[in-house]
Amino acid sequence: MGALAGLKAAGLRKTFHPGSADERIALDGVDLTLSPGDFAVVIGSNGAGKSTLLNALAGEVALDAGSVSIGDDDLTRLATHRRARWISRVFQDPLIGTAATMTIEENLAVSESRGDTRTLASALSRSGRERYVRLLADLGLGLESRLGTKVSMLSGGQRQALALLMAVMKRPALLLLDEHTAALDPRTAEAVMNATLAAISGAQLTTLMVTHNMTHALRFGNRLLMMHAGRIVLDVTGENKSQLTVEGLVEKFHLVDDKMLLA
Repeated sequence: MGALAGLKAAGLRKTFHPGSADERIALDGVDLTLSPGDFAVVIGSNGAGKSTLLNALAGEVALDAGSVSIGDDDLTRLATHRRARWISRVFQDPLIGTAATMTIEENLAVSESRGDTRTLASALSRSGRERYVRLLADLGLGLESRLGTKVSMLSGGQRQALALLMAVMKRPALLLLDEHTAALDPRTAEAVMNATLAAISGAQLTTLMVTHNMTHALRFGNRLLMMHAGRIVLDVTGENKSQLTVEGLVEKFHLVDDKMLLA
């Protein structure tokens, strides 16, 4: 944890319900390399393979073929809970990622203690609580004065902000964001996105973010990926990305959907 590392995914293949009438190729030989500190945004129509890609990287989906590594570490055969040493994830559903029956400070302590030998009680020290207050205050949602509040009492947006904070506390080698602001109201979504950007830039986190928001896809990250039919069909960075427009992206979507070559 803490060291900058990149992602290498090679030849990822996954077919659901093979040999049946419901057979669907979700990943069709995906190759993806992220350099340390890359912030890549993934777009694509429903069924393009975006969520399956994140699930495969996180270990939630068993691949038919391919490999996943972070730096020099091969994660391909590791279960999800073992990949948590390198990978953190924030889901679209605000109810995922936090423990509803525990308090805010207990959730933070559990997250901070993950992989350590220290107990929950030792993590909830005075200095620990003071640190949690500072971190929560940066979110701008008033959670810093509610350390003892059970998470079940929070709004969806507050829970999502807490889930984000928990995901980045130990500076993961790879942060996966699965449409993590899509279910929030505009004000809270902006607060969570601002906190996300601060965390990514502050710790130089290597990040992969899935979104359906074209404006977000153009505005955030140094790299833009488009998926279609289980493949990455567009990969733009730098000036090429900065020159794209929402209208241009929509046009590329139509070209892909019509099975035409991308311009």
